[in-house]
Amino acid sequence: MQSHAIEIAHVTAAARTGLGRFNLYAGIHKALRALMTDTLLTVGRADPGDAADVNHAVTRVVELMNLCTSHVNHENNFVHPALEARCPGVCGPIAQEHDGHLHHIAHLRDAAVSLLKTEAGEREPALQALYLALALFVADNFQHMHAEETVHNSALWAAYSDAELVGIHDALLATIEPAEMMLVMRWMLPQLNAPERLEVMQGMRAGAPAPVFEGMLTGTQGLLNQRDWAKLARGLGLPPVPGLVTA
Repeated sequence: MQSHAIEIAHVTAAARTGLGRFNLYAGIHKALRALMTDTLLTVGRADPGDAADVNHAVTRVVELMNLCTSHVNHENNFVHPALEARCPGVCGPIAQEHDGHLHHIAHLRDAAVSLLKTEAGEREPALQALYLALALFVADNFQHMHAEETVHNSALWAAYSDAELVGIHDALLATIEPAEMMLVMRWMLPQLNAPERLEVMQGMRAGAPAPVFEGMLTGTQGLLNQRDWAKLARGLGLPPVPGLVTA
């Protein structure tokens, strides 16, 4: 219990250090946590005797593994070089974990795809094995992301200005394909708090073509509950929707 209290104090201190600072990890990690958790639940409740259920679970796992691969590569190519340039050695442990994650990702993807060829009588144990392996992967990644959001962020905030961090972020975003961006936004926007969500949408309105922004805005409305949408609309200066619950 004491060690837990010390950890909470450490995390609280790190959070206070980051108040008002640009956070490279916050949004994407909220998206990943949501997608990982939902995918795990999907696999856990899949009916091994229902081919459609199994196919859906496999599709979801492959989608998650592909995004995780891309995420690891983005951090390896943009965030880790920035850390090594001004904080040598700080990302060494996480970089090693990335190597392990890529191995686990390949294993989980293969295990999921193999389910499509598994005989009906063998699907139940195979699905359960995938569920347990995926649960460990999710647990490991939650701890991994925690280290990045505390240790790495503290180093980045000490070594870089917000303008420099935004530059790293924007360079990373420029390499993301539209389909991946849409997937990330689908899982990220509903998980952000209201100020974070508004900041993302304001940035998109300022930097994206108007049709792209309008399309994302329409999609976002379908992802949010009424109160969250009302806050976003108000922040963006959109006209109120009659009958919308705003309290």
